[in-house]
Amino acid sequence: MAEFDTPTLKPYPEIPPIEIGVMAHSKPYVAKEDIQQKIGFPGELIDNWQQVAIDKMGELVNNSRALRVFLDSCVKCGACTDKCHYYLGTSDPNNMPVARQDLFRSVYRRYYTLAGKYFPRLVGARDMDQGVIDEWYSYFHQCSQCRRCSVYCPYGIDTAEISMAAREIMDTIGVGQKYCNEIIGKAQTIGNNLGLPEPALADTLEGLEEDIEEETGVTVRMPLDVKGADILLITPSADFFAEPHVDGLIGYAKVFHQAGMSWTLSSYASEAANFGMFIGSYENMQVLALRIREAALELGVKRIVFGECGHAWRVAYNFLNTLAGPFDFLDSRYPMPQHICEVTYDLLQRNALKMDPSANDDMVLTFHDSCNIARGSRMGDFEGGQFVIPREVIKASCNHFVDMPADTTQEATFCCGGGGGLLTDDLVELRVKGALPRMEALKQVVDHHGVTHLAAICAICKSQFSKILPYYGFEMDQVVSIHQLVSNAIQLGGEQ
Repeated sequence: MAEFDTPTLKPYPEIPPIEIGVMAHSKPYVAKEDIQQKIGFPGELIDNWQQVAIDKMGELVNNSRALRVFLDSCVKCGACTDKCHYYLGTSDPNNMPVARQDLFRSVYRRYYTLAGKYFPRLVGARDMDQGVIDEWYSYFHQCSQCRRCSVYCPYGIDTAEISMAAREIMDTIGVGQKYCNEIIGKAQTIGNNLGLPEPALADTLEGLEEDIEEETGVTVRMPLDVKGADILLITPSADFFAEPHVDGLIGYAKVFHQAGMSWTLSSYASEAANFGMFIGSYENMQVLALRIREAALELGVKRIVFGECGHAWRVAYNFLNTLAGPFDFLDSRYPMPQHICEVTYDLLQRNALKMDPSANDDMVLTFHDSCNIARGSRMGDFEGGQFVIPREVIKASCNHFVDMPADTTQEATFCCGGGGGLLTDDLVELRVKGALPRMEALKQVVDHHGVTHLAAICAICKSQFSKILPYYGFEMDQVVSIHQLVSNAIQLGGEQ
């Protein structure tokens, strides 16, 4: 366990003084040979790595007009400098978005701009060498790809795209991150991040059915691999075993049951998360996306619904059709994947669910907008649905709800600190410090409005908060799933 001091929560956010290199030591474990090779990358640093890295950079820039624009258009205006939660929590200037971009931009200029080729010192261009790769490996794994900086950038420069490109280049030369790459390999071969085989998954679901019936007296099924079901639920594998995730899964099942919906899970595609996005590898993203398509075809479903996971929903909303489509075999009324919150919201709007919000009267709730939902996708058929729909589901399920300060929510939301493939204990110092701005916003509503619990809509956010809340004097069980609240409030039985 890393030794570090947890930042002190202050009444108002403060921009920290610069401490050069204070987080240079923070690096995730490097993936071993078998992990790398399993997902198509070299097992160790290759001999001609400099040239391969330079060539890969050129390939990425040529294939993405957006990446080239992001690298060419920065004017160093400073609008992004204090927008990154990792800079605010660590005070390392390389965690300013503009500085992190420049770690990549300086190499791009050296090899792919005229000025950089002939006058490198004048334009801050650098040769690709071991020092560059060491810096990249540290600081591009201190970016959760949350895109908050892009909201405030007058040119819309997206640091996440640059971080993804840097990680893909490092993987290509044999320097990959253990946590992400091991998870990708498990999901591609077994179907989920946990390496949970079908018999274990079936036993888990059977146990949850027994728990629900014992608690409610109602038989609520959690079907697995049911051919001919209308809905295929794709949910993060954390929903199968961990608190508070599993309580959300129970909530999904109760919603489907009470609405009389025919649904199933798939043992072949038992994972909504797609860590291929975090390392910038569209090839690995596609392998995972195709499992969902294959499961949907095999089971003959008409709709695909995603559970509570931020980046899984971003991949589903933005990439699933191009990676694994077209999904023209689905019901024409539901040609796109839906989020479970959209399903529940629609049922609530039609009074198809009876709720007793007093069941959650032991809690005063606030809500954390997850980055990949708030800034990377939408919900519903109206602008801002990704902000309205989750809150309306929460309000239908509880009587006491308070939002955090406006400059920390919705499009301006702060990251939980563990996104972007950084949810690993070898980065716990970074995760704790990166959570500082969100913890300060939470403390404000705790102190002024008596908030007792934080609702989240993302598996990574829930896992991150469970880990770091105690560092700031909160309890780990103060984070709850949205559909955990639904599960508590929904009235089972009667007309469906």
